[in-house]
Amino acid sequence: MAFSPYDLLALGAAVCWAFTSVMSATPARHLGALAFTRWRMLLLLLMLWPVVLLRGSWHSLSWTQCGVMAVSGFIGIFVGDTALFAAMNRLGPRRTSVLFATHAFFSALLGYWFLDEHMGPQAMLGGALVMGGVMTATLLGRHKDDAHAWETNTGHWGLGVALGLLAALCQAVSSLIAKPVMVGGVDPIAATAVRVSATCVAQLVLLWSGFAAARAQNRATLRVLLQVGWIGFLGMGVGMSLILLALQQGDVGMVAILSSVSPVLVLPLLWLRLGRAPAPGAWLGAGFTVLGTALVLLR
Repeated sequence: MAFSPYDLLALGAAVCWAFTSVMSATPARHLGALAFTRWRMLLLLLMLWPVVLLRGSWHSLSWTQCGVMAVSGFIGIFVGDTALFAAMNRLGPRRTSVLFATHAFFSALLGYWFLDEHMGPQAMLGGALVMGGVMTATLLGRHKDDAHAWETNTGHWGLGVALGLLAALCQAVSSLIAKPVMVGGVDPIAATAVRVSATCVAQLVLLWSGFAAARAQNRATLRVLLQVGWIGFLGMGVGMSLILLALQQGDVGMVAILSSVSPVLVLPLLWLRLGRAPAPGAWLGAGFTVLGTALVLLR
């Protein structure tokens, strides 16, 4: 196998997710996981559908494909993203990133079992280095005396871990479901719009059913909504469209491995945000990740 330009799309998605991971911590805790996801999807929907309608790209999707992408969105966004931000509210962005990085492992297994995807020895070694590097960097990236609110546990620690792993599994299953549709050459923006629409419907049904946890914990101010809208555009509008585009030519496992480097990219962003360099262990993990990414790209 040789280097594919589609690999860079997965890396681009990782950059988007790294930025949104840091930006999401405050508004997600302000609104609560379900309300944050709901507002993020509603605002993104207002951005996506005008573009899809103006370009006429909705014609690239059949009704059957729309149904498949709706299921993919329900699992990956409604269940997965809600679990992700619920975990972040309990564990903070750094620890949650460690758990979510396991989606690369889940994706590689599912791609092997269901899509007959295989990795060569170099790609497998690179993937292992990426996974090990991401976890080393995030687990050892904190100073012992760091007392920032993002580094404290809020709520039940075990539940936070379970939610983080659920988010990773949902991301992997969502990509697996979307892969056959994207291979057909459908427009990634239209596909994202369908996935987001399914999520919005599920979120509103949950809210209107009277489920208490779906209500916002605090009032959604204009400033918070502007933050949420930008996070939705960058993370889902751009990031997820890049992932879907990468899936048109790339294997589910390879795309997942390359997009899983986002936790390492979070480290310098936290450095800028918190004003303190990551611990030495973070640099070691980052080095493993860079080496592993190079092996995957040059496989």
